[in-house]
Amino acid sequence: MSAHENMEHAEHAEHAAHSNKKIALLIAVLALFLAFSETLGKSAQTSALNFQIEASNLWNFFQAKNIRRTLTIVATETAKVDQATTSDEARKAALAKQIEEWTKTAARYRSEPEAGNGKGEGTVELARRAKEKEAERDIALNKYHYFEFASAALQIGIVLCSAAVITGMMLLVWIAGGAGVLGILLMGMGLFFPHVHLLPGAH
Repeated sequence: MSAHENMEHAEHAEHAAHSNKKIALLIAVLALFLAFSETLGKSAQTSALNFQIEASNLWNFFQAKNIRRTLTIVATETAKVDQATTSDEARKAALAKQIEEWTKTAARYRSEPEAGNGKGEGTVELARRAKEKEAERDIALNKYHYFEFASAALQIGIVLCSAAVITGMMLLVWIAGGAGVLGILLMGMGLFFPHVHLLPGAH
C-alpha cells in the first residue's frame, strides 16, 4: 500500500474511533436516563398498588358502615310502627327513647367527621376518602405508563446505537438520539404532568 493509502486508512480509522466514542457517550447517557426511568416506574407502580389497597379498605369500611346504618334505620322504622300501635304508655316512652338513640346512631354512621383523627369515618367521609385514593392511584398509574414507555424508547435508542457501531450507519445514531429525546420527554411528562392523558392505558 502507498503512503497516501496508509494515511487514508489511518484517517478513516481515527474518524471511526472518534464516531464510536460519541456513540459510546450517547449510549452512556441513554443508559443513565433508562436507569432513572425504570426506578421511577417501579416506584410509581408500588404507589399505585398501595393506593388501590387503601381505596379497597375504605370501600369495605364504607360497606360495613352502610349496612349497619341500614339495619339501624330499619329497626327505627319498626319501632315507630310498634310505638304507633301500642296503647302502653310506658312502652311508648321506652320506644321513643330507643328511636331517638337509633336515629342519632344512624346519623353518626352517615357522617362522623371528627372520627379517624379528623379524617372522618361516616359513610359520606369514607366514600370521599376512597375516591381520593382512587384518584391518587390513577395518577400513579399514569406516571407508571409514562415511565414504561420512556424506558422502551430509551432501550430502543441503546439498541440502535449498538447497531450503528457495528454497521457504521450514522443514520441509526440520529434515530437513536430521537428515541432518546422521546424517552426523556415521556419521563418529563411522568414527573411533571401525570394528569395529562396521552398514552394508552392512562386514566
